[in-house]
Amino acid sequence: MHTTAGGDAFRVRGGNPLRGTVTLSGAKNSALKLMAASLLSDGPVELRHIPAIADVPVMAELLGGLGVEVSLDLEANVCRLEAREPTHHAPPDAVRRIRASISCLGPLVGRVRRARLALPGGDRIGARGIDLHLQGLEAMGAQVIDHGDEVEVIAHELHGAMITLDFPSVGATENLVMAAVLADGTTIIDNAAREPEIQDLCRMLVAMGGRIGGIGGPTLEIEGVDRLGGVAWETCPDRIEAGTYAMMAAVTGGDVVIERVRPTDLKLPLIKLRAAGVVVEEGGSSLRIKAGDLDAVDVVTLPYPGFPTDLQPQMMVMLTQANGTSRCTENVFESRFSFVDQLARMGADVAIDGHHALIRGPVPLHGATLEGLDVRAGAAGAMAGLIATGETIVRDVHHVDRGYAGFVSRLTALGADIERIPADA
Repeated sequence: MHTTAGGDAFRVRGGNPLRGTVTLSGAKNSALKLMAASLLSDGPVELRHIPAIADVPVMAELLGGLGVEVSLDLEANVCRLEAREPTHHAPPDAVRRIRASISCLGPLVGRVRRARLALPGGDRIGARGIDLHLQGLEAMGAQVIDHGDEVEVIAHELHGAMITLDFPSVGATENLVMAAVLADGTTIIDNAAREPEIQDLCRMLVAMGGRIGGIGGPTLEIEGVDRLGGVAWETCPDRIEAGTYAMMAAVTGGDVVIERVRPTDLKLPLIKLRAAGVVVEEGGSSLRIKAGDLDAVDVVTLPYPGFPTDLQPQMMVMLTQANGTSRCTENVFESRFSFVDQLARMGADVAIDGHHALIRGPVPLHGATLEGLDVRAGAAGAMAGLIATGETIVRDVHHVDRGYAGFVSRLTALGADIERIPADA
């Protein structure tokens, strides 16, 4: 894995259809939360299929600062963790470097009844406050203390509660589940997020001795237990990575097999790909994506099982090559359309009206210099470069490093003309 370097860039030259096979990593949005969940266990936790992405060593560093013994082998994609006596105050520098650091809040409150964390960092793609996390913990008997740039949660008594989330927040659902598994009594979370990564976390907690009902549905029932034990667990495959490579194959006129995938996790994206004229063949744990004549489709991002916001920029790139006018509606992150300016710089015909984008196609794209604004925008910029004439430079690719393992090497193996270059090249 490349070390994170903010000044690095991708140089992409378009025109090559992607062909071959790519095997998915473990899901970024699951692996980091599973690592945080190790705080709940008084035994060893072994996580397999941990993705070799930049956020994983940061989370390992954060957990080490909380007193967890961490052994991380990104070559083997294995992480071993043991939290015998975790502390409650997380190292602020590590916390501010990744958004997923907030996932330590719930397990710390559950295990040691206290947590103090700086406000987390990560992508800047809209307002993602932690109010729902804190309100849920308060309903379970915790006290919240605002220290300005840090928040402290103390729970002298942590008890079950009936919690209804205003929005099916992934982070809030995860934190509240992790606090509730070691609380006294039963907690019910209504309007819970249902993402496959949350299901992965819940199933691991059950394997550790937790009692959780309703997994995969909008209502979770968690019966608190006295302790959780160790576990060996395989991280679920990364459905966003799968969708990214699928759309890249489709838009480049390619033919790609994606291995270690769960097609059921991508039900709506696959429906939209088929509606757009892409040939999708499902195997038990594989997908074959073959390009077809692309037609316009409408896409609305919503929490799972809706169309994922993390695939919206990639879908928009694909739709620039579709016949007709497509509409993308963004309902999750209000700043996700910041990528549109980058795409327009390449010649795309995209008009923004509030949280709607109209994409007219097909239009030829030409090479340009783009900014990798966040994980998905950076990947989508490289994707646009794969179909553009000339050379495309995507800068600040450290964001892409946070979400895609071996991005350049995997695309090169599929026939893409892409390389990583230093900023001063």
